[in-house]
Amino acid sequence: MMKVAVFGSRNRKIDQIKIVFDELKKHDVKIAVQDKFYRHIMSLGLDYKVGEIIMNDDFAADMVISIGGDGTFLRTTAAIGKKDIPIFGINAGRLGFLADINENELAKAMEEVLTGKYTIEQRSLLQLSTSEKVFEGYNYALNEIAVLKQDTASMITVNAHIDDQFLNSYEADGLIIATPTGSTAYAMSVGGPIMTPTASNFILAAVAPHSLTARPLVVEDCSVVTLDIESRSGSFLISVDGRSNVLPADTRLTIKKADFTLKVIKRQGQTFYSTLRDKLMWGVDSRS
Repeated sequence: MMKVAVFGSRNRKIDQIKIVFDELKKHDVKIAVQDKFYRHIMSLGLDYKVGEIIMNDDFAADMVISIGGDGTFLRTTAAIGKKDIPIFGINAGRLGFLADINENELAKAMEEVLTGKYTIEQRSLLQLSTSEKVFEGYNYALNEIAVLKQDTASMITVNAHIDDQFLNSYEADGLIIATPTGSTAYAMSVGGPIMTPTASNFILAAVAPHSLTARPLVVEDCSVVTLDIESRSGSFLISVDGRSNVLPADTRLTIKKADFTLKVIKRQGQTFYSTLRDKLMWGVDSRS
């Protein structure tokens, strides 16, 4: 019997939750549900029998379903870690490049996925290492690792090396190192290029750089990026897929490709280019 783990965020639409669980019940799969999401389901008056309540990241499943926006998808990715479990994202948020299955196609998509009619994309992640082991928690990012100023006053200087070769001293509000998956997230908002999610590259993009010549840079994903930060406040903010910590300015950061990938479930015939056209409304005349 297939075992499916369901993760989600609170305040999600009851109709989407009902479709997901009705389809799971229809296909007679064993269901495990994240504890916080299960409490949310019960608060909505939905009484689904599940085989397991997931209390922490120590779980096993054949597939994981994430119900929510891209933030929920990223948190679910962190829970999966190195387990090599494929993840299926259902969009209950807004834009949704990661969780990209919308409500109007949900029932059909669930039917296809639960009968094995899907493809899997291997997505690369970034790994963060710190000189003094001061960063705690899951130190991998599917979207991006961002180094940012902590306060609102002054910029920081990010001295960047690639494979021990000096690249640049970025005077800016911060620097983003993004995966191809993350090219449509924070990096895109600062003018970075859009990349196909299975490309073998990373993006370095400055946040509000002091110099207009500090343009986004694409490097091979076999590269090792080393960052040394100078800050008037004596500290800076490090964000790993939105999980943030404040680190002292003398902390050296080393960023490289993780030694594992994330398996992302996609519907057959669903392409990255069709998602771009849909989410970014390419070709749509706003005057119509």
